[in-house]
Amino acid sequence: MTITWRAVALTAVGVVPVLLLPTPGTVLLWAVLCLVVCAVDAALAASPRALALRRQVPGPVRLHEDARSRLTVTHTGARRLRGTVRDAWQPSAGTGRDRHPVDLPPGEARHLDTPLRPSRRGDLHADRVTVRTVGPLGVAGRQASLDVPGTLRVLPAFASRRHLPSRLARLREMDGRAAVQVRGAGTEFDSLREYVIGDDVRSIDWRASARRSDVVVRTWRPERDRRVLIVVDTSRTSAARTGEEPRLDASVEAALLLAALASRAGDRVELLAHDRTVRARVAGVSGPRLMPAVADALAGVEPSLVEADWPGLVGQVQQRLSQRALVVLLSALEPAAVEQGLLPVVDRLASRHQVVLASVRDPEVERLRAGREDVAALFDAAAAERTELERSALAQRLRGRGVEVVDALPDDLAPRLADAYLALKAAGRL
Repeated sequence: MTITWRAVALTAVGVVPVLLLPTPGTVLLWAVLCLVVCAVDAALAASPRALALRRQVPGPVRLHEDARSRLTVTHTGARRLRGTVRDAWQPSAGTGRDRHPVDLPPGEARHLDTPLRPSRRGDLHADRVTVRTVGPLGVAGRQASLDVPGTLRVLPAFASRRHLPSRLARLREMDGRAAVQVRGAGTEFDSLREYVIGDDVRSIDWRASARRSDVVVRTWRPERDRRVLIVVDTSRTSAARTGEEPRLDASVEAALLLAALASRAGDRVELLAHDRTVRARVAGVSGPRLMPAVADALAGVEPSLVEADWPGLVGQVQQRLSQRALVVLLSALEPAAVEQGLLPVVDRLASRHQVVLASVRDPEVERLRAGREDVAALFDAAAAERTELERSALAQRLRGRGVEVVDALPDDLAPRLADAYLALKAAGRL
């Protein structure tokens, strides 16, 4: 049995007879009267289990976008049902008005819509539906919580897609050039032109030069249909917060933008989320189906508080890629983690593939580096500067082993990685 504010008011009204006849019997009599009224009203209330509930949840939605969960309630009992229905979700679902007043005659049904605005990607689950009915007097009633399962799939926001048009314009510019000077074997021959100062001597076509009595060089077009493997590190370093969100979220945004750009460039894109085991994988998907598959795979990826198994990851890459490809590692450029994990095995990757390490910088470190207000801020700035020097030295060591390093703030990581991809493609290094 549940009581309402009217039961409290009824009890408070008992102050009047108690003041008029201040005896223990008066208090007891009024208390019994209140209990009887509440019991009778609750007995006359419709049973909350007389509601048949059916839930409708929309398909996948993007993070921070509006959605709604619809409950269809059908009254199967014999008494008129008055009360409230609460459609509960987990807090990150961002429920708005989740309490719905209902007044249903027997046999009728209603649609109850609960607005949702998810603040976390992944699968969000509905909690139980609580039905509270009241009697004719509105003093007391009944309550029951019913299981009505529901799951809302929340995809990454893909806020970095605003950078896609400008990068696609640069890609079209690259593809439309009459002569693009690139280096490396395996690129597509475009045409011949006269040698100019600064051209790579390895591009000189000696036979054509002999025929023309002038030095000419071969020009090439950036190749299409290359393999691009995006590896998202989901180990403990991905759980560190950079600003308001974990580092993993910035990696997810960068992976989405790069996948969209590379697929539009005609390359074959694969995705791997890994720590000590494979958490998500997308392979063998292309065209319009690629981005929905990548977004769905990354939706449920969460950081794992374990060390990354870099030898195991290298084995996964070698198993997936038999030819030279672009391998993008979205991980942390942290000296301890890289020196003990990635650095001992990176040569095995860089010897066969073009490797790019993309890492998120901590905005808080950048803020501390600029602090000069007092002695404490100066010491903080010195510590932050030392951290930056260690990261720079580590990045230089990786570049010395053939690894391109992209180190940027969370909002800049996705466009910076896309620019690095375009630069490598224009230089024929994929």
